[in-house]
Amino acid sequence: MGTVSVAVGIVVGIYLLRKYRESKWGKCKSKRRMEGKVVIITGANSGIGKETARDLASRGAIVVMACRNRQTGLEALRDIRTTTGDGDLIVMDLDLGDLVSIRTFAANFLEKFDKINVLINNAGLFVPPEERRKSKDGFEIHFGVNHLGHFLLTHLLLDRIIATPESRIVVVSSSLYKSGKIDFDNLDADKGWDTKKRNSLYSNSKLANIFHSQELAKRLQGRGVGTFVLCPGFVYTGLSRYTAPKYNWFMKLCFLPIMFMFMRSAKQGAQTSIHCAVSEELDGVDWAFVTECKVSKLAKVAEDEETALKLWDVSMELVGENGTESTEEGVLIDVETSPETDNGIEDDAVMVEK
Repeated sequence: MGTVSVAVGIVVGIYLLRKYRESKWGKCKSKRRMEGKVVIITGANSGIGKETARDLASRGAIVVMACRNRQTGLEALRDIRTTTGDGDLIVMDLDLGDLVSIRTFAANFLEKFDKINVLINNAGLFVPPEERRKSKDGFEIHFGVNHLGHFLLTHLLLDRIIATPESRIVVVSSSLYKSGKIDFDNLDADKGWDTKKRNSLYSNSKLANIFHSQELAKRLQGRGVGTFVLCPGFVYTGLSRYTAPKYNWFMKLCFLPIMFMFMRSAKQGAQTSIHCAVSEELDGVDWAFVTECKVSKLAKVAEDEETALKLWDVSMELVGENGTESTEEGVLIDVETSPETDNGIEDDAVMVEK
């Protein structure tokens, strides 16, 4: 009996400790409605992106789910529809590892919509560095997808964002940015990477996200656009799908207590993204770094205006936009589509502006 009591006590204690930790995590308190607002969320087919889409749709927003995998995007749409009938949900194809796909998405979107109230650069991947993966355009996969893909997407949509009153750009980074480094002589990691860190290449890309947001905000100052970069916390999502298979059952078993104590659900992890998209507290704010739904202070590694500016210039050149202005006419390209297939949407599942 005594052993059972001790075991029950331990379980209850762990449960209460978990609940205490949850009470300290940020939660979006804004009740703001989003009827008629157009929101783009990259990677909205799973994890934080999906839960962000679910919340904003429930507020009445028109949510464009920009997904690499159309089928999983449609499955996510159907799942969201089981919890809310509000808002419009639209799946559009977007592969952030392919510059042509990004340009096609931007052209298709700009043709259909006359405003962008919120752009949420949420998608990201985490791949073991030793796999030496490259994007379709030959960039190191983390730098190419997590940074350059979103950099080009934002650039191509920027005029429409500026033309939309009180618009916002939300960039999802990670606390791992603190261990990142921008080495302009080794952006593709061809000279190796810091093997002492779990994934220094991912950290580098998350630091690049922050520098991008800072330089973007500086260039948009006085234009009525709020730029916010955030860290969602330690969240259980599909981000580790490339690394999980490498661990055996014993390692996964050992990791379970850590998951229970520290990892947030996707819904909990989406709270700061939702806060940055809707909160009245951020009205009129040009730029902010946000954690736990509160404005926070950056680590010193991210306070480098010179690096932010150079990264902007280098990124513009790498994506083929060097020396060009972000005009809508400059990004539209000819795309042959049909109403039934242009966005990969089922007519009975969503409402689409034609």
